Amino acid sequence: MKYALVGFGRMGRAIDQQAAKRGHERVAIIDPGAADRGAHAAIGRERLAGAEVAFEFSCGDAAAGNVGALLRAGLSVVCGTTGWQQAAELGAEAREAGAGLIVAPNFSVGMNLFYRLVREAGRLYGAAGLHDPFIFEAHHRGKGDAPSGTARVLASILLEVDGRLQRVQEGNPPGKLPEGTLHVASLRAGSEPGAHTVGFDGEFDRIALCHSARSRDGFAQGAVLAAEWLRGKRGLHTFDEVVQDMIARQPE
Repeated sequence: MKYALVGFGRMGRAIDQQAAKRGHERVAIIDPGAADRGAHAAIGRERLAGAEVAFEFSCGDAAAGNVGALLRAGLSVVCGTTGWQQAAELGAEAREAGAGLIVAPNFSVGMNLFYRLVREAGRLYGAAGLHDPFIFEAHHRGKGDAPSGTARVLASILLEVDGRLQRVQEGNPPGKLPEGTLHVASLRAGSEPGAHTVGFDGEFDRIALCHSARSRDGFAQGAVLAAEWLRGKRGLHTFDEVVQDMIARQPE
C-alpha cells in the first residue's frame, strides 16, 4: 500500500513506523513545518506521488480542508484529527469520489473495545441508580483540545445508555453540579500520551474503568489497520467497523 502522511508530528511519525513494519510504502509527506524532511507545504495531486491512502493527523482548523482535498485527489483517508465536525458532509464527497473515509478520535483497538465495556457498565449502573458516573482524562501539555475527542465519545455513550443523564459539564462547573449532569474533567501536563477513567461513585463504593495508553504506537497501529481495511470501500465508515471485523475473524 502506498500512502501519504498529512501532518508529520508525533502521531505522523508513529504511523510512519507502524506502516513500514507492515510492509507499506510512504510516498509523500504534506506538512509546512517539515520542509527539512522533504515535505510539501500543501496538498496537490502531483505531490501525492501515486498514493492510495492518506493519513490525516494535523490540527482541527486544517482537517476539513485537508480531507476534502485528499478525497478530490482520489485518495481514501484515515483521519484522527479532533476538534472539527464536518465528517458527515465529507462522507458524501468520499462516496462521490469513489474513496473511503474513516474519521475517529482514537484509533486504539484497546480503546474501541473499552467503549463497549463502558456502554455495558453505564447501562447496568444507570439501571441500578445508586452510582454517579464521571469521566476524567489526562494528556500531555501540548494537546490542542480539552476534553479529548475520546472523552467526548465516552460521554456520548453514557448519555445514550443512562436515562438519568441529560447534559455534560466539561471542565469545572461554576457552582454546584446540577442533577442529571455528567462531569468530564481534564488534566494537561507533561508527556502523558493518554489516560481515560470512567467511574461510578456511590455511597458505599466506587468503581473505575481505566484505559492508559503506553505510547502512541497503539493509535498508530490502529490507523494503519483502518487504512488496510478501507481498500475497495467507499463513503464514510467508523473504526468500530474495523474492530468488529477483527472480532468476527477470530475462531470461536
